Amino acid sequence: MFQGFTAATRPEQGPPRLALLRAEMRAEGLEGFLVPRADAHQGEYVAPHDDRLAWLTGFTGSAGFCIALQDQAGVFIDGRYRLQVRAQVDLATFSPVNWPETKPAAWLRANLAPGVVGFDPWLHTAEEIETLEKELAGSGITLRRVENLIDRIWADQPPPPCGKVIVHPEALAGESSTDKRTRLAAVLRAAGQAAAVITLPDSLCWLLNIRGSDIPRNPVVHGFAILRDDARLALFIDAAKLDPTVIAHLGDVEILPPESLGHALQALPGPVRVDRATAPLWVSDRLSARPDWGQDPCILPKARKNAAELEGARAAHLRDGAAMAEFLAWLDARPEGLTEIDVVRKLEAFRSRSNLLRDISFETIAGAGPDGAIVHYRVTEGTNRPLREGELLLVDSGGQYADGTTDITRTIALGEVGTAEKEAFTRVLQGMIAMSRARFPKGLAGRDLDALARYPLWLAGQDYDHGTGHGVGAFLSVHEGPQRLSRVSDVPLEPGMILSNEPGYYREGAFGIRIENLIVVQPAPALPGADAREMLNFETLTLCPIDRRVILPDMLSQAERDWLNSYHTRVAAALAPLVSPETRDWLVRATQPI
Repeated sequence: MFQGFTAATRPEQGPPRLALLRAEMRAEGLEGFLVPRADAHQGEYVAPHDDRLAWLTGFTGSAGFCIALQDQAGVFIDGRYRLQVRAQVDLATFSPVNWPETKPAAWLRANLAPGVVGFDPWLHTAEEIETLEKELAGSGITLRRVENLIDRIWADQPPPPCGKVIVHPEALAGESSTDKRTRLAAVLRAAGQAAAVITLPDSLCWLLNIRGSDIPRNPVVHGFAILRDDARLALFIDAAKLDPTVIAHLGDVEILPPESLGHALQALPGPVRVDRATAPLWVSDRLSARPDWGQDPCILPKARKNAAELEGARAAHLRDGAAMAEFLAWLDARPEGLTEIDVVRKLEAFRSRSNLLRDISFETIAGAGPDGAIVHYRVTEGTNRPLREGELLLVDSGGQYADGTTDITRTIALGEVGTAEKEAFTRVLQGMIAMSRARFPKGLAGRDLDALARYPLWLAGQDYDHGTGHGVGAFLSVHEGPQRLSRVSDVPLEPGMILSNEPGYYREGAFGIRIENLIVVQPAPALPGADAREMLNFETLTLCPIDRRVILPDMLSQAERDWLNSYHTRVAAALAPLVSPETRDWLVRATQPI
C-alpha cells in the first residue's frame, strides 16, 4: 500500500506562509528551521493539526521534510515522491531535494553559512538530532530547540485530535493487557530498567488492548505511557477520549492529563528505557537521569502476531477477498463512462456490504494509464480520468476490520494492452511469486530477501523506487514496523510477522504496475535430506485473482506456473461460497490454469 496524493493541493497562500515563517525565524535569531512531516508520536500518518509540512509547502506525501532558510527552502523527498512533489509544490518557491541521496547536513553545508537552525524537540527524535549534529560538526552550523514556529503563524490550525477510544476484545487480541504488561515488566527488570516510556500510538493500543480514532484510517490513540518494572502503568491522555466502558477496561491503569507528562518524567528514578529512534527528543530532555536507550518494548511483541491475531487476519482476508472478487467482476463488465472516482467509490461500497468494515485502511488508489505510474496517486475531482480501452488500471486498497487489517494491489487490463505492459507485468509477477515461494534460514532480514522480488526486473534493466514490503498491524496501522522487505531493513524476520509483498514497475507518462499480497512469516516444514537448521517461509493471506490476461505464459518457468495455478485454485475454492452467482461464474473464468 502507498499513501495517495491530491495533485491539486498546492496552498494558495504558499509563498506568503513561507514569508511569515521567515519573519519568525528572524525574530528568533535563526537562519533556518526544520519542518518535518511528524507529530509528537513519530507516526507515519498525522492528524490535520500536525500536517505542518503540507500546510507550508503543499506536499502531502507520507514521508519528507522541509528545511527553510532565509533565501531558499528545500523539500526533501524519496523515490516514491519525485513526481508527486513537483505536482504539488510551488517550484518557484520550494526546491525538491532527492533524499536520502542528499542528506540534510550536506545540503545545509552547501547552502548555509555558519548560523543557527531551529527545530521543535517534540517533532524530532534523539537519534535524528544527534545524527544531524554529528554530520554538521565543524561547519559552524548549530541546532537550537525552539517552540514550533509553524504553530505561531497557522491562524486556522485545526485542534489536536480527540477521537473516542474503544476496547479491543481479548478474544481478538489473544492476550490480556495485564498479561502483556506483566510480560514486558519482566523484560525491564532483566535489563535493570526501572521504567519505559511508550510514545508510539500503535504500541499504546497494542499494550492496553484499545483502539482509537485520532488518525484517519488508522485506529490508533494519541497518548503517552510510562510502564514500570512492576507492571504499573500511567497513561497520559485527554480524559474526554475515554468513556466508562474503556475506563473499566483499563482497570488499575493510572489515568493522567497529558500536560503532567513532563513532571512525571522528571520524577522517574533511573534508569529509564527510551527509544531514541521513535521517542521525541522532548521526552529524554525531561528525564532527570540520562536515558537508557533501548527499543520500545512493545515493538517486537506487537509485530509477532499470536494465534488469535493470525486467525483474525485470515478471516479478514477471506472477507476482503470476496469483496475484491465482486469488485473485479463488476469492473470486467465495465459500465460505460467509468472514471477513477467511480472505481474508488464502487470498491469501497463492495467492502462495506459485509457490515463488518470499520474503515478503509488508507485512501484508495485507482490510477488509470499514466496515473498508475505515480506511485502515490490519489484521484480527486481535478485529476479524475476516464478509464480507456487498452490501458492498465492500478488499484491499491485495503480495509480495517476488528479482526484484521488488509492491503491489496491488483493491476487490471482494460481491454487488450501492449506487449511492453505484458512483459513488465509478467516480470513483476515473477518477483512477487519468488518472494511468495521464498524459503530461508531463521535470522535473515528483509534486506536479505528484497532482491528476490527485483531480480526479474533487473534482468531487463528495470526496477522500482520503493521497498518491496512493509509490516502490517492487527486492526492497527497498515504500515507497521519494525519488519520490512527492503534493502535497508536489518530486522530479522520472525514467525507471526505480517508483511506486504508488492513489487512494481512504473513507466512515467504511460502505465504503472504493482501486484500486492500480504504474507506472514511461519516455520517452514522439514525437507528430506535438509540440514539441521531452522528455516522459515511465508503463508499468503491475500485471496484474490491476479489478472491472467496481462501475463505472457512463455516467460514463466514451470515452478512459477505451478505456484500461480495452485494459488488460483485456492482462491476459487475459498471465495466461491462467499460471492454472488454472477461473481462465482466470473471467478471460475478468472482462476483457470495458465
